[in-house]
Amino acid sequence: MSEKKNVHIVTLGCPKNRVDSEIMLGGLVEGGWELTEAPDDADVIVVNTCAFIEASKTESIDAILEASQWKEKGRAQKVVVTGCLSQRYPEQLAKELPEVDHILGTSAYAQLPSLLADVNGARQVIPDPDYIHDAATPRINSLPSYTAYLKIAEGCDNTCAFCIIPTLRGEQRSRPIEDVVREANALALQGAREINLVAQDLTAYGHDLPGRPKLHQLIRALGEVEGVRWIRLHYAYPRNFPDELVAAIRDTPQVVKYLDMPVQHASDRLLRAMRRGRNAAFLRELLAKLRREIPGIVLRTSLIVGLPGETEEDFQELLDFIREQRFDHLGVFRYSQEEGTLAGEMEDQLPEELKLERWNQAMALQAEIRMEQQQAWVGKEIEVLVEGPHEETEHLLVGRHAGQAPEIDGQVIINDLPEGGAAAGDIVKVLVEEAYEYDLIGGATEVLLRAPFVASPPANRVKLPVFVAQR
Repeated sequence: MSEKKNVHIVTLGCPKNRVDSEIMLGGLVEGGWELTEAPDDADVIVVNTCAFIEASKTESIDAILEASQWKEKGRAQKVVVTGCLSQRYPEQLAKELPEVDHILGTSAYAQLPSLLADVNGARQVIPDPDYIHDAATPRINSLPSYTAYLKIAEGCDNTCAFCIIPTLRGEQRSRPIEDVVREANALALQGAREINLVAQDLTAYGHDLPGRPKLHQLIRALGEVEGVRWIRLHYAYPRNFPDELVAAIRDTPQVVKYLDMPVQHASDRLLRAMRRGRNAAFLRELLAKLRREIPGIVLRTSLIVGLPGETEEDFQELLDFIREQRFDHLGVFRYSQEEGTLAGEMEDQLPEELKLERWNQAMALQAEIRMEQQQAWVGKEIEVLVEGPHEETEHLLVGRHAGQAPEIDGQVIINDLPEGGAAAGDIVKVLVEEAYEYDLIGGATEVLLRAPFVASPPANRVKLPVFVAQR
């Protein structure tokens, strides 16, 4: 290998996978590696894979094969495959992809730097999934400095019939409150205005720790981190949602009134088949309480169509639920039959054509609702986190308001102040003038908060390719 060691990392899947890649990158940079955006300039290419559904597996395999080509036509000497696909199919990958040099499971990614340092290291390192990083673990935030994901737990103890994640990621492993706060402080010192909390099951946080700390206690502690303006909650499983958690979201100023809570379906029969643990009445009551107690809350959810045995009546219940609840953001997924899951063994698997038809109906309904909701923003002044210049013109900026999560919920297109006063990381006031299905357009009227000056920005602040598939 040349004296200057370059690594190229491609990440597929959810933001939790992105954090794993950032930890790999942190360890590699400590070991003298440099990140390159160009695979043809890399000595080692790492593909951090997803295996949540069939489409994710296909995308991961394609990325591995593409990376392997650079061993022939580029300077790459090694290809390393990490993540969920490695955990799920280690033997098959080793047999069918001899061009891959190392295959690391979901808990082995932190071992990558030491593995690459040993040129004679074993080809596979696939331990049981039991690792969780801490605040002392080297990590380089791959997002712009003003925003970051913060993984508060790994693994999942739920037994949803359609989901393979507990098999891939292991049992829940929460991080202590003080450790999470230490990492949040470090991210704030690097310039983070926005912290996005992620886990496989956010609301189960702490039940596995001594003393059983709760999510609401963590939220209130994070509210004391200096410099953080927005704290956002992702993947809040709706089974356990105590009043103390509602109050913490409502009363902690830094917590944006936004909640990502996947409910999956609205038919009691299907919810039982999914093993979700709660019925539609509970979900309706919880959603009503959230809207009552937290005025203006923006709700994102995920639904699944086409579970085995889903009848037309079940599906119509789901459409009625969408009409009734009018979610601000909604992801609809077609059920994917996965080996190793309870649903994968169920009878009455539905044809793909019917799944697609139902997906189209649900998405069309949500599109109508979404346009009506977007129009309600017109004429309002909103707080927007500036992300930078518009990709098509230097005369416009883009950003997000508190109801828009990074990468998934659309943007605000901003006519800058007359003197051109706003920059990436600033928070500005915007008067909304136009609305479209995903984006809003408006003019900046005031800079509310300047981006913090970071004396020593993190090394290797270059693009880390991430292809996100939402759960």
